[in-house]
Amino acid sequence: MNKIGFNVLAWSAGVSEDLFPIVERLKLIGYDGVEYFVGSPNELEYKNLGQHSKDVGLEVTAVTVVSPEANPISDSVNVRAKGLERLKWSIDRAFDLDSRILCGPFHSAHAHFFARPALEDEYKWGSEILHQAGEYAKQANVTLALEALNRFECYLCNTMEQLAKFVKMANHPNVQAMFDTHHANIEEKKYLHAIQTISPFLSHVHISENDRGTPGDGHVPFDDAFSALADVHYKGWLTIEAFSRNDPDFANAINVWREYNDPWHIAENGLKFIKEMGQKHGL
Repeated sequence: MNKIGFNVLAWSAGVSEDLFPIVERLKLIGYDGVEYFVGSPNELEYKNLGQHSKDVGLEVTAVTVVSPEANPISDSVNVRAKGLERLKWSIDRAFDLDSRILCGPFHSAHAHFFARPALEDEYKWGSEILHQAGEYAKQANVTLALEALNRFECYLCNTMEQLAKFVKMANHPNVQAMFDTHHANIEEKKYLHAIQTISPFLSHVHISENDRGTPGDGHVPFDDAFSALADVHYKGWLTIEAFSRNDPDFANAINVWREYNDPWHIAENGLKFIKEMGQKHGL
């Protein structure tokens, strides 16, 4: 069975001792790992949180985004340079957490649009920056797992086909890809084709329901997802990513305006659901 993780963004985008009781309970429930958001400027807290996770017996993965001021696909050389520096900072924080995976849509600025589709130059600029970030990540033994987002949050990489193109252009062994069942539910025709397309680069998976609540309670075709992951012999993390209003600033930033399920309902029932699906499909 693949390792199963839980992203604490269901409670907070911060990193502090406030998360310790949550981490401890996730371990008691039966999780193998915990995923943290890299964004807080409090650098010392990352090492503390990483060490506490290790002490209670949980492995760590990390997720981050970049802002328009540090956009790797900007037409400004200076902005792209800031993007690289931001990625290096995020890799350092992943290292502090003792995470071997840094995932997220940091190929481009989150929720930043122009009145046009992506340009080939943007793929070129972004892939060059990510290649350099991959070189830096290699030193920290961190894999950058890039994420495709739905059309309402991103215009560069919405599908696994676009994401595979970008990763190929980045051309670095530490620049890989991830699959998110929520975004794929919006953008992909069929999960099997999408997962087969990205399988040569697939390093991380987010299990996320259509409404960002408890996996298995909505209409995401999880049988298709787990069957396809088993078909490509995926061996990486299956990490639940769900959201709530618990951290108002973060919730407002990602347009979460209502509660979906209580975070502990998501954690407890989501873990059971993933184990059942994994057993059913031989994952």
